[in-house]
Amino acid sequence: MYTRGMSIAIYRKYRPQTLADIIGQESVTGVLASALKQDKIAHAYLLYGPRGTGKTTIARIVAKAINCQNQKNGEPCNICPHCLAIQNNQALDVIEIDAASNRGIDEIRNLQELTKTLPAIFRYKVLIIDEVHMLTPQAFNALLKTLEEPPAHAVFILATTEYEKLPATIISRTQRYHFRRLTLQEIATKLKKICEAEKITFEPEALELIAHAADGGVRDAESLLDQISSMKGSVSTGHVEQVLGKVDFKKTSHMSGLIIEKNLENALEFLHEIHTGGHNVFQFNKDITEYLRRVLSLKLNPKLEELFSRDIAHSELQEIKQHALKADPEFLIKVIKSLIQAYTYMRYNPFPIAPFEIALIENLK
Repeated sequence: MYTRGMSIAIYRKYRPQTLADIIGQESVTGVLASALKQDKIAHAYLLYGPRGTGKTTIARIVAKAINCQNQKNGEPCNICPHCLAIQNNQALDVIEIDAASNRGIDEIRNLQELTKTLPAIFRYKVLIIDEVHMLTPQAFNALLKTLEEPPAHAVFILATTEYEKLPATIISRTQRYHFRRLTLQEIATKLKKICEAEKITFEPEALELIAHAADGGVRDAESLLDQISSMKGSVSTGHVEQVLGKVDFKKTSHMSGLIIEKNLENALEFLHEIHTGGHNVFQFNKDITEYLRRVLSLKLNPKLEELFSRDIAHSELQEIKQHALKADPEFLIKVIKSLIQAYTYMRYNPFPIAPFEIALIENLK
């Protein structure tokens, strides 16, 4: 059995250290690298998008790049004392706070005082505020005052997963960069590289299952990989199912096929196997609903194939296409509505499998 002989978490060990290392955010990294190369540094940046997509990582890379002693083509060298200090969280001139736990006006006033003083060592004092949407209205007002008249030596980098909660006055005073969810293929590819580097044996389907569970966030995927490989020494589909309570794509596809064929007897039997096997029937309901949604969408608009190909593997897309050929749209609409309703009932039912079974019986009998 393989034992990973390190104490540092995988997501930290494989955190990108340059903009070029960031995956899936080319529209962000390209613009930033070009601006940094030309020494066009804004006084405030706003990074927004889903969790685990690289916002805080890029904030730290920018902090390194603008203070690097040997910056080249907009990238930090990662070997000078300034880069190493930031990389090891030892830089006095880079202050990072989590607004979720430091959301009041007093914390922002402290930041205001810090911005007034010149950097101790670096060229710029960098203030990174994560989950900035959590600040109180009073704290936002205090922050706004600083952003309106920022000191020349201070750079603010704000990060948030909930852009819509930010005041327009704050947004208008920043350079804004939107982060997208990563595709399943992008995440699975990175997981594969990590497994190969760490000499962890894996099944490709298992990595795809982890990537799917991460919902577009590479950090969550890396944490799951770390957990599973630490417990089991390898990463198989069975291991992932056991940890997540989630079934793999083949089981979801098989069950969806039984529903499309209106095979009630086998559908009920298979659902019972999933339930007694210890899998999460809530998640199974969601997976089936999502699968049938894709089948219905592809049936009604084949052009969606290109869009779906970004989120699922080629082999999986082929199965969905095959089911779309057989599907009856009117029937699928009824089933999807029933499954959504069943999911609501399942949450408050002492026998959560029962609403799922009834949804199948009502539509397949």
